[in-house]
Amino acid sequence: MKIAREGLPLILIAAVLTLLALLAHWLFAAVVLGVVTLALAGFFRDPERVIPTGEGLVVSPADGRIVSIAKVVDDPFFTQAATRISIFLSPLDVHINRVPVAGRISEIKYRAGRFLAAYKDEASRQNEQNALMIVDPQGRKLGVVQIAGVMARRIVCRVNSGDNMERGDRFGLIMFGSRTDLYLPQGCRVEVTEGQRVKGGTTIVGRFI
Repeated sequence: MKIAREGLPLILIAAVLTLLALLAHWLFAAVVLGVVTLALAGFFRDPERVIPTGEGLVVSPADGRIVSIAKVVDDPFFTQAATRISIFLSPLDVHINRVPVAGRISEIKYRAGRFLAAYKDEASRQNEQNALMIVDPQGRKLGVVQIAGVMARRIVCRVNSGDNMERGDRFGLIMFGSRTDLYLPQGCRVEVTEGQRVKGGTTIVGRFI
């Protein structure tokens, strides 16, 4: 199983502590630390995905459950966005973020903020977040926002402004429970519903018509 590189130090530390507890015959501590090691390995798993092919498809930027599909009104960053799809990631979900469409990262904007529960609607406005503007080959602008939650205290973004990406490429992750918002422009039909579970890079969430 592939592991995200950001998780390797934490997994190694937990594994070493587990071994030390075993050597010291602290069996209860060894069991607890062993469970922590396995939990960290599961959290930072980075599975390969089969990315859908076809014109005009938009794939989910994250694994999780869709908690909101809403119209966008007067957003200061995503001025051309018409719809926002919010995906809540529990600690059990894969936390790798993926690019929803092929295109160029035109702008990245980080904003400090609060750490409200990520499933709440106000988390999109108030929580710590990192926003990416993506321009596809047709000049259409889409947005992806990594949003920290109650447990998440670190947003990882691996790309830079000007990078060219393919649909489904990995671009970062958010450690522990979190949320990812996808901003779609006019002319993109939403293909999912609230409450639906999605997989990053695999589930088709929108389609340009």
